[in-house]
Amino acid sequence: MGPGTSNPVRILVVDDDPGDVLMIEEALEDSEIDKVIDVVSDGQEAMEFLRRQGRHTEARRPDMILLDLNMPRMDGRQVLGEVKQDEDLRAIPIVVLTTSNADTDIVGSYTLQANAYVTKPIDLDDFNDVVRRIDEFFGRVVVLPKRS
Repeated sequence: MGPGTSNPVRILVVDDDPGDVLMIEEALEDSEIDKVIDVVSDGQEAMEFLRRQGRHTEARRPDMILLDLNMPRMDGRQVLGEVKQDEDLRAIPIVVLTTSNADTDIVGSYTLQANAYVTKPIDLDDFNDVVRRIDEFFGRVVVLPKRS
């Protein structure tokens, strides 16, 4: 690797809504930040991905996680709780990106040590804007922990 080159930012999207996943991917691809996007559709699969279990033995550790709250099998709250209690995973920044603007979800997510809480806007342009801002912030502004 020569000077000025860097590894792509690895983003794990955890969301069970295929439409939202598509919009997130499109918004992320619009930015100039070099990135790799992995997608899992529920919390149980997210934990298998992060722990390299099941069909995810080759999974690469993400630099950040975009996490929906309301999903089948294992929801985002449970994922947050598990990741932040796991010595190996807790340093990965987690942005909760969800339709819920309920105070209990917001406070609960921060209590479980989410790094940010963002509600999904209904409007497509706003949605793209929000995802791009998250991408800009975590991809360019924030210093992320080094991958182990």
